[in-house]
Amino acid sequence: MPPAFIVASMTVLGVSTIMGVFTNLFIVTVNFVHKINGRKLNPSDLILVTLSAFNVFFQFIMLINDYVSFLNRDLYNSGDIYTLFTVLLILPIFSSFWFTVCLSVYYYLQIVMFSHLFLIRLKLGVSRLIPRLLMASVFTSLANGLPAAWYRHKDHLSLNISSNQDLETTILKVNVVYMLPSTIISCSLPLALIGIANGMIIKSLVMYSHKEDRKANGNLNPRAEARLRAARTIGCLLILYFMFYLSEVLLFIDTFPRNSPGFCACLMIIYIYPPAQSIVLILGSPKLKQISLTLLKCLFCKQQPKTLEVLFITLQPHQVVHITVE
Repeated sequence: MPPAFIVASMTVLGVSTIMGVFTNLFIVTVNFVHKINGRKLNPSDLILVTLSAFNVFFQFIMLINDYVSFLNRDLYNSGDIYTLFTVLLILPIFSSFWFTVCLSVYYYLQIVMFSHLFLIRLKLGVSRLIPRLLMASVFTSLANGLPAAWYRHKDHLSLNISSNQDLETTILKVNVVYMLPSTIISCSLPLALIGIANGMIIKSLVMYSHKEDRKANGNLNPRAEARLRAARTIGCLLILYFMFYLSEVLLFIDTFPRNSPGFCACLMIIYIYPPAQSIVLILGSPKLKQISLTLLKCLFCKQQPKTLEVLFITLQPHQVVHITVE
C-alpha cells in the first residue's frame, strides 16, 4: 500500500477509535452511575450497556489489528497472530449484530399491539426475556466465531506499487467454507430479523396512529414520541448495519484493489461504524441525550459566574430577617 494511504487510514482509525471509545464509555458510565444510585436498569438500558461494552472491545482490537497489519505485515501474516486477531474481531462483530436484534425485539414487543396470547406473555415478561437473549447472543457468537481459528488459507495478492511494477505477496485469509455458513447465521440472519422488526414497527405506527397521539397543541404525546423514536433508532441502526455488512463482504471477496478509492471507502465505513452506532443509541435514548446535551453546554457555553451581594443589615431586638442569596 502507498505510504499516504497507510497514514490516512491510521489517522482515521485513531480518530474513530477515540470517538467510539468515548461515546460508548459514556453510555456505560451513565447507566452504571444510575445503577449505583439505586435506579433499576430497564431492558433497553441493559442492551445498550452490553452493546457499548462490546463495541469498546471491538474498537481496541480493530485498532491493534490494523496497526500491526499496516506496520508489520510479516508479523501479522504469521499463523498465530492472524488467528488470534481474526477470532477476537469476529466475536464482537457477531455479538454486536445479535445485540442489535435484541434491541429490535425489545422495541417490537413494546410498540406493536398483539392479540396472540404467546406474544402478550412475551411482552409482559420482557424484563426476563432480554437477559436470556443477550446470553444466547454471546453463545451464538462464540459458536460461530471460534471455528475461524481452524479455517484459514494462504492467498496470493498482487500489489501495484508503481505504474510498471507489481509486488506479489502472500497473505492469510479465512476460508470461504467457514465464512459462508457463519456469515449467514450471524450476519445475514440478524440483518433480516432487524429488517422484519423495523417493518413491523413502522406498520404498527401507521395502522394505530390516531388523533389521541397528539396533544391539544398538535404535538405528539410522550407515548407516541417514544414509539416514533424507537422506529427511527432501529431504522438508523439497520442502515449502519447494512453498510458495515456490505463493506465487510466487499473487502473479503477482494472486490477492489488495496489502494483503490473503493477499498478506502469500505475501510472508512468499517472504521466509523462503532462511533456512529453509539451516537444513534445516545440520540435514541432520552436519558442519554439529555445528559450529553447538558455536558456539551457545560463544555462549550461560557456562562458568566454569578456575583454574590453581601448586605449589611442593622438588626433590631426580636426582629427576624430572611436573606436570599442568588
